[in-house]
Amino acid sequence: MGLYESDFYRWTLEQSEKLRACEVDGLDSKNLAKEIESLGRQESRELRTHFNVLLGHLLKWHLLPKEHSKIWQVTIDSERREVHWILRDSPSLKNKLREIIKDSYEAALYIVVLETPLDAKSLPQECPYTIEQILDLNFPEDIAKEFD
Repeated sequence: MGLYESDFYRWTLEQSEKLRACEVDGLDSKNLAKEIESLGRQESRELRTHFNVLLGHLLKWHLLPKEHSKIWQVTIDSERREVHWILRDSPSLKNKLREIIKDSYEAALYIVVLETPLDAKSLPQECPYTIEQILDLNFPEDIAKEFD
């Protein structure tokens, strides 16, 4: 299995560099390289989007226990699965998780403030979850049991 199948994100970065170095007659290597890089950035943006939603729902789950819903449970589970699939297909994105989670947490705070009665000042300003907790399908412990 080649890098294209095993780590698409890394493949896009490597291929864009190789295209820049190879000036084949008639090949628009600079723009082609930009387009290939944009495919990798798209993977990263997609991962960020899933973390935005996941972190927002984890916060709501922890901060509003009386408002738990099956929809929140399903959203947390499905967003985690999307994250796992992206990281499976592009494992080199794991190297950017701290940065992505930091950025996504800011977006998650905004979502929580818009969707709930919670005040921005009452929310943790830094992500209260470890990477392991965020990715753990059984975190928080009550999530799997809540609607059985």
